[in-house]
Amino acid sequence: MKSFRDKRRDNRPQHARPEQARPRDAFAAGRQQAASAERRETKPADRQDAKPAPRVLARREGSLPAERLPLILEVAPNADYALLDSGAGEKLEQYGPYRIVRPEGQAIWQRALPAKEWERVDAIFTGDTDEEGIGRWRFPKAPLGETWPMKHDGIDYLGRFTSFRHVGVFPEQASHWDHMAGLIAAAKRPVKVLNLFGYTGLASLVAARAGAEVTHVDASKKAIGWARENQEMAGLADKPIRWIVEDAVKFAEREERRGSRYDIVLFDPPAYGRGPKGEVWQLFEDLPGLTDLCRSILTPKPLAVVLTAYSIRASFFAIHALMRDTFAGMGGTVESGELIIREKSAGRALSTSLFSRWVA
Repeated sequence: MKSFRDKRRDNRPQHARPEQARPRDAFAAGRQQAASAERRETKPADRQDAKPAPRVLARREGSLPAERLPLILEVAPNADYALLDSGAGEKLEQYGPYRIVRPEGQAIWQRALPAKEWERVDAIFTGDTDEEGIGRWRFPKAPLGETWPMKHDGIDYLGRFTSFRHVGVFPEQASHWDHMAGLIAAAKRPVKVLNLFGYTGLASLVAARAGAEVTHVDASKKAIGWARENQEMAGLADKPIRWIVEDAVKFAEREERRGSRYDIVLFDPPAYGRGPKGEVWQLFEDLPGLTDLCRSILTPKPLAVVLTAYSIRASFFAIHALMRDTFAGMGGTVESGELIIREKSAGRALSTSLFSRWVA
């Protein structure tokens, strides 16, 4: 579901560059253009962004959790969503009633469907496709509104045409959602879920429908507004979901201080971003501290911690090793691999992200 490898227009270190900056995380989309411009400036010393002291980390004692890898979690075409075809740097998708074409850098093969199938579409993402630029949607048949009704496993929500090529949902995450719902149902007790970088809320809605009490955190006020709309549309307004507009790391630090604890933690951080008050996030620098924080805010009988890493130039072995080290002494199993979407036309697998999850 991620973008193609755009030309970079900033001066970030190579290892920290995302292939796409995502407005669905704790760093709001509306700030990304300004942030990009700021990074191209050389700031005087008194204008440098303040960053809190890094979390002091020490290697955990105890045996490492068992491991299961590589684990490939696959989403197949269904009535709600399908990857119809891909190739030549693009993907052809079906979201409910609409056929959509978007950039896809990993589709380096040739298209399987004929050109007429690619031309029979409702929306095409075009224009400025830089990772931090504002793009445009072209509607070949008729102009479409910003939103349209969608479903996931019986949950109603709104698809959206955004200027950052996203459509308000990341279908490949369905594998994690199903797994989480199974854990909640099997626990047969009250379960508390924390969803960091929660975007438009599908994971939170799945968890709430399964019976969990959910805390959903995203620094984008607009994303939280979308998530609330989705809750109403899904008919889940009576479910216990707290919607928090805040920087994810700061929220987790505060929960640690005040003793709030969770049975399941989901975190889906960007490769690079800025928070609502100028907080700077660099995945390779800040992920170890946040992972440690996620362990520290677990209940005495936790169920799982799920990390998804989009758009980074690394192997899943890197985050696998981090998760095993972080959860040393807690038993359980760390499962790591990739999320993929199975193409309908030729059956090819399109990889969308890396993941690692600790399961008690």
